[in-house]
Amino acid sequence: MIVWLNGTHGAGKTTTAALLRRLLPDSRVLDAEKVGETLMDITPGLPGTDNFQHWPPWRPLVVETARHVLDYTGGTLVMPMTVLVERYWHEISAGLARHAIPVRHFVLHADQDTLRGRIEGDAVLGPSPFRLAYLEPYAEAARTWLHREAEVVDTAHLTPAEVAARIAAAVKD
Repeated sequence: MIVWLNGTHGAGKTTTAALLRRLLPDSRVLDAEKVGETLMDITPGLPGTDNFQHWPPWRPLVVETARHVLDYTGGTLVMPMTVLVERYWHEISAGLARHAIPVRHFVLHADQDTLRGRIEGDAVLGPSPFRLAYLEPYAEAARTWLHREAEVVDTAHLTPAEVAARIAAAVKD
């Protein structure tokens, strides 16, 4: 099974994934961003883009990476990754379905002010114009498709441990 943690920067995906891994027996975290980083390392580089998700190979490589890891290890993969383009989500979810891999898709949600405050106050990464630029695309995706495609967990007033516990309980049901 895959537990996909979606949501924009500042929603708590990475922190929740690490906590969730401890709560779900036989689970591992697979960050699909590493697939994008591999594509970014190709020399000479692939055609220019502002987001590796726009490269057509990224989506099927995420599917195949997850499939091969699950074939090798079994268990549950926790995958923290923002996907805000509906067509991209459908490509990934359909690819996983073709391999009969069940997916629980969660969106970690918070209001724009909470997200902005988390990003601007991030002690590790610092304020990031790149991360802030995704607030409006996230809001648009949430309004138009994302929240109906997933189980939404409002993180604005929950600790990361509470978010992880809530998701773990839902997955175990």
